[in-house]
Amino acid sequence: MRFWLTIAVLLALDGSAAAQSEPGPVGSPEGPWRAQIHWVPVDISGARYLLQTRICRPPVETPARVAVIAHGAVDDRSALALPGCDQEWARWFLDRGYVVAFGLRRGFGATGGYYAEGGPGCGGDPDYVRIGLETARDIAAFVDYAGTLPFARPQGIVVIGASAGGWGVIAHNSLPHPRVTGFVNMAGGRGGHWEGRVNNNCRPELLIEAAGRFARTATTPMLWVYAENDSYFAPAIAEAMYGAYVQNGGRAEFRRVRAFGQDGHLLFFARGGSQIWGPLVERYLASRPAL
Repeated sequence: MRFWLTIAVLLALDGSAAAQSEPGPVGSPEGPWRAQIHWVPVDISGARYLLQTRICRPPVETPARVAVIAHGAVDDRSALALPGCDQEWARWFLDRGYVVAFGLRRGFGATGGYYAEGGPGCGGDPDYVRIGLETARDIAAFVDYAGTLPFARPQGIVVIGASAGGWGVIAHNSLPHPRVTGFVNMAGGRGGHWEGRVNNNCRPELLIEAAGRFARTATTPMLWVYAENDSYFAPAIAEAMYGAYVQNGGRAEFRRVRAFGQDGHLLFFARGGSQIWGPLVERYLASRPAL
């Protein structure tokens, strides 16, 4: 599934995004949130990829809990760039004392390289399980890297994903995740807007089946949030995915929120969205151990 996160995410590439050959930070932290570019390694089948990531830090000196944010997919993957620390959704976590890590997965923006989340198209029985697990690989890399930073707590990490990132979060919960104690799925799924049409989904029955398969090995209770006017995953599809998830042993709280703007699919990253999802996420995170 492809969609534009928000115009704010599609910024000009940061000047520090020059080609990087080694993992680690670039330059020095800057600004009130001590923003810094890091290159996060992920090793797959003997090959190493470096994922461009921005780390934002709250105004505390003791190690802080980490929020890893997973982006969705976009039509022009090469144009996707790292957002700043002053975005509303980032500020929501920073203001609550979290370190925020937002990285670009393989095939996106300055990370570049092979787009691992693709598939054969709707006529070829898309493998939504494989696609989700590829997303989860990169999410796991962000988690593991963030947990080693000297200003971050190594456990009690929370992962929040929107759209394709939300689908990756569901997949990640099906894998071992010793550092993570909370998962938030914001409008997660794949195959929406098939052929460029709203409320037109590619093989939703396969998406629902895949949600059930992920549930069988999931271990951490999740929060799922979908808006009433989501043009990618309408309430009927979102609730069917959730039904398959809990029927197969997954534990999650499902919240369908009121219509937001022109398209509720943009709720998490859009201005004003935190007024709706913020109280839900705050209650959920309060229930998840920080370790």
